[in-house]
Amino acid sequence: MDAHRHSNEPSESSESAARGATRTDAQRRGDAGEDAALAFLVSRGLRPLARNVRFKGGELDLVMLDGAMLVFVEVRRRGRRDFGDAVDSVDARKARRIALAARLYLQRNPRHAQRDCRFDVVAYSGGAFGGESGGAPTWLRGAFTLDDV
Repeated sequence: MDAHRHSNEPSESSESAARGATRTDAQRRGDAGEDAALAFLVSRGLRPLARNVRFKGGELDLVMLDGAMLVFVEVRRRGRRDFGDAVDSVDARKARRIALAARLYLQRNPRHAQRDCRFDVVAYSGGAFGGESGGAPTWLRGAFTLDDV
């Protein structure tokens, strides 16, 4: 799936092509975090629907299904713990932006509008992803609700 196009079905080949050499170091680290989080969640039975869905005012890193539950996933990384934990970086303002993007996603994808939804955070703190130092992420299921924002 092209990282800049709204799509419901991931495509590894076009997704890889969309992440070409013009990406900044920060964007490449973000891509690596999303890759690691996607693999982590798929290994736990979630099914990917979309990635990097952008709307004016918000973005959804990953949209997945956990059984019949629609899950909006925010992926966060903090390399230095002295700035706080990656989980802590999802504050009320960020949660509102994710919730706005989720509402817009549901408007554009009405077949999912009747599903129960959940907002998760997959966070990596103090290191790299996956098999490197830093290891497994913190996965917060139901990190916040629409009532929280």
